[in-house]
Amino acid sequence: MDANGVRHAFSRFFEERGHLTVPSASLIPHDPTVLFTIAGMVPFKSYFLGEERPPHARMTTVQKCFRANDIELIGTTSRHCTFFEMLGNFSFGDYFKEGAIRYAWDLVTEVFGLDGERIWVTVHETDDEAAAIWRDTISLPANRIQRLGEENIWAMGDTGPCGTDSELWFDKGPEYGAEGGPASGADERYVEFWNLVFMELNRREDGTTEELPSKNIDTGAGLDRLLALLQGHDSIFATDLYTGMLEAAQSITGRHYGRDEAVDVALRRIADHGRAMTMLVADGVLPSNEGRGYVLRRVVRRAILAARRNSSSTSPVTPALVDAAVATFEVAYPQLVTDRDLVASVLEREEQQFDRTLRTGLGLLESALDDPRVVTSKVLDGQLAFLLHDTHGFPVELTEELAAERRIAVDRAGFDEAMREQRERARAASRSHRAADESAYRSLLDAEGPAQFIGRDAAHYTATARIQAALEAPDGLTEIFLDHTPFYAEGGGQVGDTGTIATSTGTAEVLDTVSPLPGVIAHRARVRGSLHPGQEAVASIDRDRREAIRRNHTATHLLHAALRDVLGDHVRQQGSLVAPDRLRFDFSHHGAIASEEHDAILEMANRDVIGDDAVETTETSRDEAQKMGAVAFFGDKYGETVRVVRAGPHSLEFCGGTHVRALGAIGTIQLVSEGSIGANTRRIEAVTALGALQRAAARDRLLEQASAMLRTDPEHLPAAVEKVADRLRVAEHELGKLKEQALRTDARTLAEGALDGVVVARTDGRAGEELRSLAGAVRHQAGARVVVLGGANPGGTAAIAASTDGTVDAAGLVRTVAPLISGGGGGSSELALAGGKDPAGLDDALDAVRAQLGVA
Repeated sequence: MDANGVRHAFSRFFEERGHLTVPSASLIPHDPTVLFTIAGMVPFKSYFLGEERPPHARMTTVQKCFRANDIELIGTTSRHCTFFEMLGNFSFGDYFKEGAIRYAWDLVTEVFGLDGERIWVTVHETDDEAAAIWRDTISLPANRIQRLGEENIWAMGDTGPCGTDSELWFDKGPEYGAEGGPASGADERYVEFWNLVFMELNRREDGTTEELPSKNIDTGAGLDRLLALLQGHDSIFATDLYTGMLEAAQSITGRHYGRDEAVDVALRRIADHGRAMTMLVADGVLPSNEGRGYVLRRVVRRAILAARRNSSSTSPVTPALVDAAVATFEVAYPQLVTDRDLVASVLEREEQQFDRTLRTGLGLLESALDDPRVVTSKVLDGQLAFLLHDTHGFPVELTEELAAERRIAVDRAGFDEAMREQRERARAASRSHRAADESAYRSLLDAEGPAQFIGRDAAHYTATARIQAALEAPDGLTEIFLDHTPFYAEGGGQVGDTGTIATSTGTAEVLDTVSPLPGVIAHRARVRGSLHPGQEAVASIDRDRREAIRRNHTATHLLHAALRDVLGDHVRQQGSLVAPDRLRFDFSHHGAIASEEHDAILEMANRDVIGDDAVETTETSRDEAQKMGAVAFFGDKYGETVRVVRAGPHSLEFCGGTHVRALGAIGTIQLVSEGSIGANTRRIEAVTALGALQRAAARDRLLEQASAMLRTDPEHLPAAVEKVADRLRVAEHELGKLKEQALRTDARTLAEGALDGVVVARTDGRAGEELRSLAGAVRHQAGARVVVLGGANPGGTAAIAASTDGTVDAAGLVRTVAPLISGGGGGSSELALAGGKDPAGLDDALDAVRAQLGVA
């Protein structure tokens, strides 16, 4: 069973048992207490705490996760990774310990086929109930039920939901070490593969706990480890989640996996970090010197450093890793295919930036580590570590890892002091504002109370307000806080407002509006002059932009209602973007939308627009709103008092956003695109009003241009296109035959020049695949056993193709000479291809092949 099969089997098992399958949330969590989504339960924290009602009492996910706490171990073990997927099932006040244990046992023994006689479990030393269930209900022998202490308590962090747990372990057998079970046996023998958390407590900041509103279940099984067990591998790096990544790492470095353990460590590190960097950037993390971006930068630079230290090549590292990661995960996360170019460009820029300073910085570090004083003291100066960080882009953790290889420690206190001094210097010029962080936001909220949003209608798009505070944001912008504001803060998919805030001493151009904490509205602005707390200010939003947003937001509601009406009530909103120029709506659905469904959705939504019903908003209790039949959006947070928006005869939803007064103001709705973005998740994009008219006009112009080119009218364009397509198919067929004839002729000619069965020749003007086909054709001519062809392509690149009878390794041959054309490549032992960007090196490369084959 491959990774896709495990994902499908897991989700189907729990769907059949009444669980709602929820797509993976982003690696960037909504929860400010964690930097990344570190476990499957993170997106559901508010459900566990009782702050929000879940859409279903039973849910299941395959959640993308990222952890960097063991990053220094990556590559050195067979089971540690940074990015991983967590298979999980969740119960919010429904089933508890017995249900979770029964489901886990049935799935792993009956569906996945693991041998129950080799499964051990651990429970907390105080948990008699869980132990009894395993013993009496599952009939697991008492000697395979072990009790541990802190090891069987799971918590999200220092604060938040927590509880005792029960872990499932697999005994790999006596050949892996001593017996004794998970408690005292060999680490390599007993593999933990599923954790069942009995989530019933909340840990406060003072360390005490309180009971959660309900008893909940949170389970997590790492896909990589489970897959290794099911496929019979000792290492996660042998599964189909890593084989493509390791192949890419070998191609990048020219080194072979399994021949040298030190090289293997580097290749595993490159493979793991290649997955992680791709998934992080795809979810919106960008390299920086703070927070998530700093962690990403460290991951990228560790991978590049591992590649450079194990290869003489200076070819790019990250593009091949991105391609391998996309190929690995494209079925589970098809949006990766769409985002591939963006992800690759972000990482390639980061790689280029690091490469500019890597050689100098690495030389400086190695010289310092060779210094006799450092060798004797076993301590590297903190000021030097800071210089490497500040000037050469070496994260201090990376310096620590490289020093640790020589058993040398970094003076971290000295580094921290140098960092503190630099920050003080940077801030010295501007000390009038505090830094914008959670502490400052909470202090502001405590001192001033919640800010009021007053800008729902045009009469209040401009308002006089008092400045409460102005804080410095890390990106150089100023965050301005008012006692009341017409600016809508980003939320519920609707983007934040832009506009201006003006006082007698300065003007702020507001670029975005956000709510970092409930009740706090931050106007992120570029300030000319100065603004001070206590000043009276005139706050004005961009009216035209807001009106466009209102139209698109209400149109989103109409499309949601139409989707549910046409496709079924299983359709649920999974995310949205309401911007001035477009709207985007993600929803749960099992397949592509048929053309007749597309038409029905669009017709229903536009009929509602034409009806021009007034849009009504009501504030009521959450319970009353649900009784009214209002639809709640998954992932949005609602208090006890909610706003309900009725838009026409079909749409009734919870919503805190801004909307048109009557549906006719939307003008018209046009769907721009529809497609899959994940398992059972679709995305539509649409435009309204002037955007829809402009799109229609642009499509009309294209239609007229295409008709003119084919000398027909728009009504007959499809038939004209079909005729052209028919002629093209005939021409391509004829061209293919001519190419085959030319290929056979060229192959015979080249084979005639064989020396002792070896053909090494240059033939320009062919693309890589065509060159490889020609090499294969020559190889099948009489008297040819080894064929290597090289050529310059029309695009200014170069390629080398090799085809052999197996007596010479074709892949090894092209990898050996690929650096001479500034490239890389691979393939099988009998047919291989290398590409490069330096055609000037072709003749030297072919000469090197002749020398290697003894025909120089």
